[in-house]
Amino acid sequence: MRSMSRARVARRIAAGAAFGGGGIGLVGAAAVGLVLAEVQLAKRSVGNGVAPIPPRANGVYGRSYDDGSRPLRLTMLGDSTAAGQGVRRARQTPGALLAQGLAAVAERPVELVNVALPGAQSDDLDRQVTLVLANSDPAPDVCVIMIGANDVTHRMPPTKSVRYLASAVRRLRTAGAEVVVGTCPDLGSVEQVYQPLRWLARRVSRQLAAAQTIGTVEQGGRTVSLGDLLGPEFSANPREMFSLDNYHPSAEGYATAAMAVLPTVCASLGLWPAEEERPDVTRNEGFLPVARAAAEAASEGGTEVTAAMSAGPRGPWALLKRRRRQRIEEPEQPAAAEPSTP
Repeated sequence: MRSMSRARVARRIAAGAAFGGGGIGLVGAAAVGLVLAEVQLAKRSVGNGVAPIPPRANGVYGRSYDDGSRPLRLTMLGDSTAAGQGVRRARQTPGALLAQGLAAVAERPVELVNVALPGAQSDDLDRQVTLVLANSDPAPDVCVIMIGANDVTHRMPPTKSVRYLASAVRRLRTAGAEVVVGTCPDLGSVEQVYQPLRWLARRVSRQLAAAQTIGTVEQGGRTVSLGDLLGPEFSANPREMFSLDNYHPSAEGYATAAMAVLPTVCASLGLWPAEEERPDVTRNEGFLPVARAAAEAASEGGTEVTAAMSAGPRGPWALLKRRRRQRIEEPEQPAAAEPSTP
């Protein structure tokens, strides 16, 4: 019942985003304000809330696989999570980890470009996509977007949040790039957010993540749920999974997220074994209406949702996959990227 209820809310938000609505809220403004206040407190509680500036990880990974062919191009977009804020070494950022993992699977060098901006909300995606397309011809092979937490803490209407994300996915897909979206993380996992607001923050995060999934899949992208994946592990090991600012992930936290996203990135490029692309009933995978798949994914981290059928008895359908995490070796310092990249 809870999954069905979340599916209905997500469907309403996505519909509002598609048809121009802006007034559908996740929860009352006062309640969200309390969540925001506690999150801001958490950000200030250690080290004056100052996280290290994200290290620049742009460059070419997997040089040992160089056979003279063009490197695969991976681009990261989004907020501080996509940028890797909270770690001090380039090789610890999610972009570097994904580039290294993709190079190993493809046995081909991967060029990483990261245009993510710490503090960004979904309305910054239009600028980021414009930057990516203006500096990449042809378009990147695959783009990974991580966005949503700042939309919640800054109380952006969810319909607007999903509309901006869907527009970004549509532009990138039209240009020829594959798109994988890591949906809104679980703000209830922030250590200094206490009950009952922890429950509320988790509910808000999951509702937005489900709506993001619908908007992304309808535009031809894939999503991977990050919220519940990080939530239990972060709650059980906060000192290891959070960085010194007590808010952003640590190197271990980013590695956990990257291991979950990598199989979907590889699958989007046709690099995963064919048998892995069929639903595995032993892992409760299968075809579901998009809204229901989105709700289930929001409740279980590491779950992938991708378009399956454009229409069905209850609207568009999607394939829900629970892929096995792919371990990634921490990369060496990347080789310098070409001067033409942003």
